[in-house]
Amino acid sequence: SQEVAESGGGSVQTGGSLRLSCAADGYSYGSYYMGWFRQAPGKKREGVAVIDSTGDTRYKDSVKGRFTISQENGPKTLDLRMTLLEPEDTGIYYCVLDLGPLRLLGPKSTWLETGPEVGYWGQGTQVTVSS
Repeated sequence: SQEVAESGGGSVQTGGSLRLSCAADGYSYGSYYMGWFRQAPGKKREGVAVIDSTGDTRYKDSVKGRFTISQENGPKTLDLRMTLLEPEDTGIYYCVLDLGPLRLLGPKSTWLETGPEVGYWGQGTQVTVSS
């Protein structure tokens, strides 16, 4: 069966750190984007970070230098190390897998802005940062 599942998350104070993990099983892999989106209550979903099948990454401006996206355990996994967390980072974090030729998936900057046209999403994991 196909599944994207996140783990990690939790509650920390401002300045703290958290690590999110994601595993995607049951998919036939070729080229892909794999990334993290988040949604705070009452706000629009936003892209946080993305990595492609070549290892190239892109981040939302507000998390650059604080968050690191990686696939240390292979292409079917995804990690997000978050440091210097701020209350504005609070939200539900979703992992998403977008399969296809990289030239058809479009620029990563656009992908973070609009999200995938067709993607496989996890259920999300809560991150809460208190001041």
